[in-house]
Amino acid sequence: MNVKSVFKSNAIWLVFAVEVIFFAIFSHGAFLTTNNIINISRQVSYFGIASIGMTFVILIAGIDLSIGSIITIVNVVCAFLMVNSGMNMWLAILISLALATLIGVLNGFMVASIGIPALIATFASQTIFEGVAYLISGGRPISNLPEGFALFGRWSVGIVPVCCIIMVVCFAIGSFILNKSYFGRYFYAIGGNEEAAELSGIRVNRVKYLIYALSGFFAGLAGIVLLSRSNSAQSTVGKGLEFDVITCVVLGGVSVNGGVGRMSGVVAGVLIIGCLTNGMILMNVSEYTQMVVKGIVLAIAVGIDCMSKKRQTT
Repeated sequence: MNVKSVFKSNAIWLVFAVEVIFFAIFSHGAFLTTNNIINISRQVSYFGIASIGMTFVILIAGIDLSIGSIITIVNVVCAFLMVNSGMNMWLAILISLALATLIGVLNGFMVASIGIPALIATFASQTIFEGVAYLISGGRPISNLPEGFALFGRWSVGIVPVCCIIMVVCFAIGSFILNKSYFGRYFYAIGGNEEAAELSGIRVNRVKYLIYALSGFFAGLAGIVLLSRSNSAQSTVGKGLEFDVITCVVLGGVSVNGGVGRMSGVVAGVLIIGCLTNGMILMNVSEYTQMVVKGIVLAIAVGIDCMSKKRQTT
């Protein structure tokens, strides 16, 4: 067995181990407590779920900046239906997830059928649905959610949070799609060479519709989990979350150039960002310093990916 290749393929997990050791030492024993580990699992659950859809998008060399606004609109719409309209909880959830998926389909339409660059198309969606969420809520929080809605974000099975179980199931589904389904092979093929994929018979536009719809769905599910955890809908709750999600995916080894990446790496990326955020909070690092650190991490991750691509091309 080649030690170098094993080290390279598992380097992300080594980084995670070093991070855990660092915070365990410098957080004065607060980091590795049972309560804090459970807290981290709750914190990473919603952007971990959203990162699955983003993984699919980045695998085809796309981007989805609308994830944060989808999380916001799902928060507001679901809470509005339950609280202001008195709708059944499960029906409100289904409608909210359907809305999130439709927003993903809209993104797919703009990217695949109209030909708008993914960056612009999803930025337009982000702006539109942030405004819609504000209009629905009037800029005011919506609270007093049904007691049973706490199931998705605050309940636990033993000591394991339900939201963490949902995230693990979603990662398992995402891994199955990439590794065991022909759709997963299509994702890699399109990301590797879109023109060649089309010439080989893959219906590229239809696959893009599917990918953006899945991205919308997983972002919507993340929004449900976040709403349940916070127990209040805010019109700005998802603002900026897309960048945390992108950082998790790229840090996990999914190439921004498309065609390369594994779901297991994304899991590691999610854990690294979750522990980084939690560890800095425990060390009383200011919010703005946290933003700087996360920005540096994203720049380094993308830089390494671009350098690797350049070496392969050379």
